Amino acid sequence: MQTHGLTRRTLLAAFCLVGVSLAACEKKAEEKSAEPKAGATDAPAPNDTPSGKLRVGFSQIGAESDWRRANTESIKSEAQNRGVELIFADAQQKQENQIKAIRSFIQQKVDVIAFSPVVETGWEPVLKEVKESGIPVILTDRAVDVSDPNLFVTFIGADFVEEGRRAANWVVKATGGKAMVAELQGTPGSAPAIDRKRGFEEVIKSHPEIKIIKSQSGEFTRAKGKEVMETFLKGGDGPRITVLYAHNDDMALGAIQAIEEAGKKPGVDIKIVSIDGVRAAFDAMIAGKLNCTVECNPLLGPQLFDAVEALAAKKPIEKRIVTKEGVFEQAQAAEAIKARQY
Repeated sequence: MQTHGLTRRTLLAAFCLVGVSLAACEKKAEEKSAEPKAGATDAPAPNDTPSGKLRVGFSQIGAESDWRRANTESIKSEAQNRGVELIFADAQQKQENQIKAIRSFIQQKVDVIAFSPVVETGWEPVLKEVKESGIPVILTDRAVDVSDPNLFVTFIGADFVEEGRRAANWVVKATGGKAMVAELQGTPGSAPAIDRKRGFEEVIKSHPEIKIIKSQSGEFTRAKGKEVMETFLKGGDGPRITVLYAHNDDMALGAIQAIEEAGKKPGVDIKIVSIDGVRAAFDAMIAGKLNCTVECNPLLGPQLFDAVEALAAKKPIEKRIVTKEGVFEQAQAAEAIKARQY
């Protein structure tokens, strides 16, 4: 059995002890039981300095958007920069492929398993297998809904509910609290689709003249976003739509094409707010076709491998690591795009 600087015994100890010192919960009781709470988790102090190359198995959702491709590049480049052997698997948006990859990582006896889950549910059996193997698990970008939060060490990613709230707050401000909203949801069952919808609806509950009149999944892709928006515009409620809320930029960019082909002006006849903050969204804002993008930072590589190295050194790890993000409007786009890395 190869150790690569982490013995199986010390990995098991580190995995079993994380989560014991979580801070007091601030979440409401009705939120998902496996949603990590803020607070540090402590692993035993290291008996020796880790040596050799760490091996990390990472299962990526796929390459469905510019955001996802930037996320993948960040992880791959950071692994290379730190001398970590990265075993990368592309799930092509299929949960069964991720489960196969995770089981393969167990067989390969990697030091750490990390993955961005396609959907929230259905992970308990395979994560129990990982726990039995003694390999720690790190979630990136998306959470899982499991009964035992100790099945993973930490979750690194955005607060999707807050992103939805920020999008809704922009709609309130931009429309004076009066809007007929078409919503392009993300992949059904995925954490960002569920939470971005929930956060948006939390805010508009206090604004009865903002109504979601059309809502359907665009699968987080540009092509599907265009297709669904075409359906919205051709339906009986099409003329009533004044705002589009898209769960990611790619769907919004596809919808912009549909709006233009319908003879309307995106950003004027239909105001558009989306989430991610990719360069193409900034280009669309500069062109006056997109009004606002709520940032969701894909550059998670540094934080992921900080956590991997902390595990190797048996240092404390936060159970929930939230990325810092902003909100950008048209007036800021020309200046802000200069600093965009994705």
